[in-house]
Amino acid sequence: MTALGFLYPGHSAEDDYPRIEQLLGSDIRLTVVHTDRAEDAHRVDALLDLGSAPRLAAGVEELRLSGAEAVVWASAGGSFVHGVQGAHEQVRALARTAGVPASSTSFAFAHAAQELGAGRVAIGATYPDDVAALLAEFLNESGTQTVAVHGAGASAAEPAGWDFDQVLALAREADHPDADAVLLPDTALHTASHLTELEKALAKPVLTAGQVTVWEALRLTDRRLNAPALGTLFTREPIVQV
Repeated sequence: MTALGFLYPGHSAEDDYPRIEQLLGSDIRLTVVHTDRAEDAHRVDALLDLGSAPRLAAGVEELRLSGAEAVVWASAGGSFVHGVQGAHEQVRALARTAGVPASSTSFAFAHAAQELGAGRVAIGATYPDDVAALLAEFLNESGTQTVAVHGAGASAAEPAGWDFDQVLALAREADHPDADAVLLPDTALHTASHLTELEKALAKPVLTAGQVTVWEALRLTDRRLNAPALGTLFTREPIVQV
């Protein structure tokens, strides 16, 4: 049994985690602990507060007691707004507090793109343009070129209620002919049941926040599982760097 822990901000698409656990079909246990938020907004100041050390530390003890072997901060906006250096400091502090390896959804996207050999990506964000641009900067600095960025400008709460057609529309709006993959970074989106349909519609890999967050936790524990229902990321052999 491999136990993985996730710090999840607020309540929106957390029901994707038991769905992913079921789709993995293995000896994997996913434990979600909710962190609080002062304001449910896609503004930089609100996102900086969302990922502050005190808010993350408050949920760590419960994950420690659950036996989690790795912890991931399940927020893209609450990590990339700190920049690459700040996001590194964020997960280092989380790892020290948790006593296990730690990461965040932002780094999960960077690592997943590298795993797929996707050197160029397009971003379909629910955020406003200025926040979406910060993710593009984060990825570019992490070694993945962003060729297109689409910010939908939705409220922080709205995406949790989006159906498949709305998620697909976001992905289509973001897609670019030069992109090797399309990224949908909001952990408030329900995507676990739609990954194969999204990839079929776009004819390329689609990386979504919940999907890469769980993959990142597995990566931290050196687990590799084949789960085609969770998209190309869960079927590819690792890229060998030479």
